[in-house]
This record gives sequence, C-alpha cells and structure tokens, in this order.
Amino acid sequence: MKRLLIYICTLLLVCSCYNRSESRDHILKIYNWADYIGDDVLEDFKAYYEEQTGQPIRIIYQTFDINEVMLTKIEKGHEDFDVVCPSEYIIERMLKKNLLQPIDTVFPHSEDYMNLVSPFIREQINKLSQPGRPANDYAVCYMWGTAGILYNTAFLDEDDVSSWECLWNSSNAGKILMKDSYRDAYGTAILYANAQALADSLVTVEELMNDYSPEAMAKVEEYLKAMKPNIAGWEADFGKEMMTKNKAWINMTWSGDAMWAIEEAGEVGVDLDYIVPIEGSNIWYDGWVIPIYARNPKAASYFINFMCRPDIALRNMETCGYVSAIASPDILEEKIDTTLEYTSDLSYFFGPGAEEVQVNNIQYPDRAVVERCAMIRDFGDKTKDVLEIWSRIKGDNLSAGVLIIIFVVVSFMIIWLVYKRIVRYRRQRKSQRRYRRRRPLHSKR
Repeated sequence: MKRLLIYICTLLLVCSCYNRSESRDHILKIYNWADYIGDDVLEDFKAYYEEQTGQPIRIIYQTFDINEVMLTKIEKGHEDFDVVCPSEYIIERMLKKNLLQPIDTVFPHSEDYMNLVSPFIREQINKLSQPGRPANDYAVCYMWGTAGILYNTAFLDEDDVSSWECLWNSSNAGKILMKDSYRDAYGTAILYANAQALADSLVTVEELMNDYSPEAMAKVEEYLKAMKPNIAGWEADFGKEMMTKNKAWINMTWSGDAMWAIEEAGEVGVDLDYIVPIEGSNIWYDGWVIPIYARNPKAASYFINFMCRPDIALRNMETCGYVSAIASPDILEEKIDTTLEYTSDLSYFFGPGAEEVQVNNIQYPDRAVVERCAMIRDFGDKTKDVLEIWSRIKGDNLSAGVLIIIFVVVSFMIIWLVYKRIVRYRRQRKSQRRYRRRRPLHSKR
C-alpha cells in the first residue's frame, strides 16, 4: 500500500510539472501598478486573444507599487513576467541593461493599434533609446501625466499655489502632504531653487531636473531641508483621501490622483482643484514592455496591442483617471465636454484641429503647460547619491519641540531606572546586614 501511494504521488508530480511546462504558452503573466486597468478588461482580452489566435489564454495578474521592486524581481530574480508597466526612467534603465525584448507589431487578423499612440508621446519615449535599441521598438506608452499641486479652494485660491513657493510658505505649515517620491521631490526643489533663472530663460526645466552635479544636489538638499518643517506627512497613496476629508490644504501629487480626489471630494461637498506651478514640473510616462525573461512574448505583444485599442483605452482611463497615450479621433470626441468654460490647445497631442477644444485640462494639459514640463531621466550612477539625500531628509522627521519632549522623557526614564537600582541596592544591603546579625557564630556548613 505504501509503495502504491508513493507511485501515485510521483505520477501526480510528474503530470503537474508536465502540465505547467506544456501550458506556459497558454499563460500570460502581467505585472502592473495597482488600480491601473479597467473593469473586465482582462476577461475581454482573453476572448480577443482566442479569437485572433484560436488559442485559449490564462492570465496571472500581479501588482506592484514601487518601480524598483519590479525591476529587482526581473533583473535579480529573473522572474518570467511576460509584460510589465514601468515608468520612463526604469524603461531607460532596462534598455541600458539589455533587459527587454522588442515588441511584435505584426498581427495576421488584427489592426496594429500601437500606431495610434500620439506622435508627441513617441517623440518623448524615443529619448530613452540606447545604441542599437530604439525605445519605441521596446516600449509602448500606456498612461502619462504631470506632477503638480492639488489644493483645497476653501483655504487657498489659484494665486496661492501658482508657484512651488507654496510648499516653502510657512503659512501653510502643517497643512501640506508631500508625495513620497525622491524623484519628484528632487525635481520640485531644483525648479524652485532656480525659479528666477527659469523666468529669465537662462536655463530649461529639462536641464535643471536632470542636473545631478554636486552643486545641484547640494542645493536640492538645502531646499528640501528648508521645506521639511512645513510638511505634515510624506505619502505614497493616502494623500488624495486626506484631501477629500479636509485633513490638508495642499498635496504635491500626480494628475491622475488629483482627478480621482477632485471627483470623490465633490461628492461630499469638498472643492479641490489642481495646478501645475508656473516654474514647470515633471511630465511622466508609464509604458508596456516585454522583459528579456518573458516566456510568452507572443501573448504579451497581443496584449499590448489590445490595450491600445481606443475603446479599451477609454475604459482604462475611466478607471484610473490618467491619460492614455492613444490619440485617436474617437477618444478626442469622447473627451470633449461642452459644459467647460475654457478651451485648451491639444494640437500637440491630437494633431491639427485640436487647437481650441473643451477638454478637461487636468487630464489633458494645455500646450503652454506641457511646454514648461519635462521628463526626469534615469539618474544612472547618481541614483545612490540622490537616495542618500532623500534618506537624510526623511531620516529626521521630528521638529525641535518633539525632540525636546523625547529628550526629557528619555532623561526621566534613565533617572528613574538609576533610582530604582539604588533603592534595590540599599534593600539588598539591609537584608545582608540583617542576615549577618541573625546568623549563629558557629554554624554548620
């Protein structure tokens, strides 16, 4: 009986290994940001893939919240994710390290929807190219947006937050939430520190945000330390919820989070708005890539193509609040809102005919806003130095008053412990003296 059980277990193990190996061509492993895809889109892709190829597909979907965690799993752990969605600087780093496969654009029974990516976006992604590896062959932009100021209009008006100076203004102390992002913090500080040079056109936003000279880094650290006493908290994701509850006045955040917060706050009677400060800001891009260790690049390419289909792009935008890279006429038509009292020049994105359109300017920034923004590139070998600055800034989050209180409490505890030791010592001495007095002069051992 024992031998029979061993035989059955061995047979099941072999069969399971065989099935896993055999079925990998029918599995698509996706690694994406949380809350970054429309409802039922994955189910619809499975139907699309089987319709296009005649093969079923099963999806394993995982999420991450830090670019570097995702990169480590692929670079060090050789995880076999088929398609992932890193930010632009990680795409650049992956290209440098030869961690990506080119994306197939030939689909026998389907249109190449990747051609619908805005030429403006393609131009930006192309800046990430490495020798022999054009970035647009290896990455397709998914969503993009800006970094700026989400503010509560009950306490502040647009003029109060039109400059990054609002983060350094002591009148806002204790009412500011700062995005826990060393890259955005670096860009914000370097732009504000050089506000006059920017106003005088002596330097560009792109030059400043990608200046990692010792002088630039020293200035960033100086300005971030000066800003720090005003900060109520460093947040990764809770800032937008705090803003909807009137817990803060200002949140340095991303445009998609701002869209979500404004809509949620409106439902409870809180009026929020969003602005990109006059000095300029970071404009970022998240894109789909196929890692070098992917085991199903075919399904990955089909998935990326499917995500570029206009109707799917719209559904994804509605879910996450960010802006799809797809610039098809039907998306523009869908996004026009005739109730808006302003127009925006979106011809840079949608092309001729979109010079004056009524489209939400938080999702789709006006040309004038885009022209004062730039992409923060990969820090390269300077990443360690910038992270050390960030560690020093965040490593001391206590005000002088709090430090004094801690010092007093610790001192009291030390004094109390010393006092207890002295009392214990005196009691022991008394006990020893009593014992000696009671002990007989000739006791047995």
